[in-house]
Amino acid sequence: MNTLKSTFLLVALTLLLIFVGGRFGGQNGMVLAFLLSVVFNFGTYFFSDKLALAMYRAQPVTREQLPRAYDVVERLAARQGLPMPKIYVIPTESPNAFATGRNPKHASVAVTHGILRLLDDEELEGVLAHELGHVKNRDILTSSVAATLAGAITMVARMGYFASLFGGYGGGSSSRERGGGGISALLMLILAPIAATLIQLAVSRSREYEADATGAKETGNPYALARALQKLDDYSRRIPMQASPTTAHLFIVAPLLGSGGFANLFSTHPPIKERIWRLIGRDLV
Repeated sequence: MNTLKSTFLLVALTLLLIFVGGRFGGQNGMVLAFLLSVVFNFGTYFFSDKLALAMYRAQPVTREQLPRAYDVVERLAARQGLPMPKIYVIPTESPNAFATGRNPKHASVAVTHGILRLLDDEELEGVLAHELGHVKNRDILTSSVAATLAGAITMVARMGYFASLFGGYGGGSSSRERGGGGISALLMLILAPIAATLIQLAVSRSREYEADATGAKETGNPYALARALQKLDDYSRRIPMQASPTTAHLFIVAPLLGSGGFANLFSTHPPIKERIWRLIGRDLV
């Protein structure tokens, strides 16, 4: 199912680029957009995880450098029959973590300095089991593709807007055509980030519940993960993480927090309270 989702997203990216290319450049624009989509799809499949890690200046670590996390991941991966993923540390005090990669053989798990300081051993094991749950459930590629696609949609919208300012589209020359092109490009600029967010919503909320359940099952300790989620929710508000909206859905807790209400409609994560309820059937006291 997740492979199908990833394929759908890549096809959607191709169609989007071709549509925009035809809109602003006619037939030549469509050909150029198709070639660009081939490059985008190739880069998305093979390099989206590396881009996400580089964006947050994640540094690879060895067992000797981080035995506490390395030993837990190695044990959990062996228990689930998964290859040992690469371990990265993100240099920020905001507590968070994410997994990325195109498949279990090319998976990476990244944790922040903040999460290593905040959580006890049981809670850290719960978080790492959650991230390996993403690997086991094979949704890490879907998440990485969604991040790249969200960024691409926003970029294409901006390109279309500026193209309309400098010459319109389709070779039209009348003021009406230029005005219409400007209006459509402006609408695209406004609506594209919403479309990007909807794509993230489609692939992130349900997968968080699934990864929580997988992590709790593998550790046999849902209370540890529930405690970790509560701590991460509390402390990430105190020490907000500087993150891109296009990659917010990768993290175990949302690094970009809304104030509730309407903002929750566009949250890339389900509410922490609901996740805790699903894990232990009650609130933490």
